Parts: sequence; structure tokens; C-alpha cells
Amino acid sequence: MGDNDNTSGKQAEALAARFLARQGLQVVTQNFRCRGGEIDLVCRERKTLVFVEVRLRRNANYGGAAASVTAAKQARIILAARHYLNANAATESDCRFDCVLLDGLDERRLEWVRDAFSAD
Repeated sequence: MGDNDNTSGKQAEALAARFLARQGLQVVTQNFRCRGGEIDLVCRERKTLVFVEVRLRRNANYGGAAASVTAAKQARIILAARHYLNANAATESDCRFDCVLLDGLDERRLEWVRDAFSAD
């Protein structure tokens, strides 16, 4: 990934974090990484841990932001979530997986998908 892509990704994550905070979620961790996976944002909404994937697509030639959250990507996020829960002894928390989809760096074009997929 080039520097410009990395900068855009960081901007998208920051935009998503601000948006979610305004919706009442508390951002706990950003860019949690483990071998085999990464979680862009870990948030808390009341008693629920929310693992958030932020996807930015500037054009829809390959299906847009939603199409980029493939089954393989979901599996890597679920793996990272399990590592996060084990590392933080949070196994008793309710959890869900959300996606923040951006078609450009514009909050007016942001889509928040709650319960986008599950670990089952």
C-alpha cells in the first residue's frame, strides 16, 4: 500500500471514530493487530464491545466499500477479535461486528452497518 493509500486509510478511520463517538460509542482501541488479523476500531456501546471495520473506496468499479468486506476479510477480523478478547480478559462481554463504509472521505457518504457479520 502506498503512502497516499495509508494516509487516506488513517483519515477514513479518524472520520469513522469521530462519527461513532457522536453516535454514543466510546473508542477503546485503534488498529489492534495480531498475527493474521487487524481490527480498525474497537469501541464500547454500553456493555457491548464493537469491532469495527472501516472500508474506504473512492470508486465503485470493484463493487464499492461493502463489496470489499469479503468472507476472507471477515475471518481475519474475527481472528483478531478473539485475540483481543483473550488479551484483554473480556470474554464475558457481548460483542458485535460493525462496518463503516465510505465512498470517499466525506461523512455525508458514510454508511454504518451494525451487526454486519457474525463469528458463528
